Amino acid sequence: MATIGDVARVAGVSRSTASYALSGKRSISDEVRQRVMAAVGELGYTPNAGARALATSQTMVIGLLAQFLPDEFAPAMLQYILGISDSARELGYDVLLVTEEDGTRALKRITDSRMVDGVVLLNVAEDDERLPILRTASQPGALVGLPGDCTGVDVFDLDFEEAGRVMVETLHRLGHRELVLVSQPEHVVERGGAYVWRLQNAATEQAALRGMVLHTAFGAAQQPEVGRQLHALLDAHPRATGLLLNNEAAAAALPSVLTERGLRAPQDLSVIGRYSDAFARTFSLPYSSIESAPDRLGRMAVRQLVDRIERKARAGPHVVRFISPELVDRGSTAAPRS
Repeated sequence: MATIGDVARVAGVSRSTASYALSGKRSISDEVRQRVMAAVGELGYTPNAGARALATSQTMVIGLLAQFLPDEFAPAMLQYILGISDSARELGYDVLLVTEEDGTRALKRITDSRMVDGVVLLNVAEDDERLPILRTASQPGALVGLPGDCTGVDVFDLDFEEAGRVMVETLHRLGHRELVLVSQPEHVVERGGAYVWRLQNAATEQAALRGMVLHTAFGAAQQPEVGRQLHALLDAHPRATGLLLNNEAAAAALPSVLTERGLRAPQDLSVIGRYSDAFARTFSLPYSSIESAPDRLGRMAVRQLVDRIERKARAGPHVVRFISPELVDRGSTAAPRS
């Protein structure tokens, strides 16, 4: 295995110069840095993480706390994890994925032991029990998801309120007057998944403002239960001409449900979901949707976090940034039949 001494020898520089060229702790000429990097590539040298941490007080590791909960659709959560890990890798950081059920204990363990330089939280609840620990940790933190109190952390999320308004308004302009909204399972709401009620409340208010009827329901997170629920909802509301989906499992189940009922979108039912374009391609979903942007949110969170890590700016003004909803038209909406 190559050592820093081997890199220095091949580059024709001292060991300390090679180390400085890799760490960036001192100014090194471009010509010398290029020679060192060429030697690194030639030898396949990888810095020892323990030694690097001792020398720089950095691990070059980001902690990612996430859980694959049974009442949420796992493929949707995986998209957020991939976006964060890809962005971290591009910036030279590894990711420590922590899925321990006791998130508070896990967070305290990895921050107290300085296993990571910063932390990203997923599965953010309205009153998230991990936040008091993160606020007192020596490492900075970023959230993908909006808590009730954003003090001391950087927060990035989709504007779910505006998403709900856009979904309703899009179908109102086409002449729809009765809609059904299927949200995430009720357990998600009970444990503080604010994005569910943020979208639902805004959609309900927009429908009332426009004189529309909006039926709301919670859907399951897996088949076959969610398919049965969709059948029951369409049976219960035969006059509804539009279907809104804030539930990825329901969106994935809908094609087979419509086929079984002999219905087509948009001829018989206009449909708008809320999921990413990658999700739509994975499940071959032909429905227009609000882009949930997991990749973009992950990039924003990681870049902000790395900026704080490298500027050692644990304190200072924190940001709360929302992505405006973008409606991706896949041809599943049209004026209702007379």
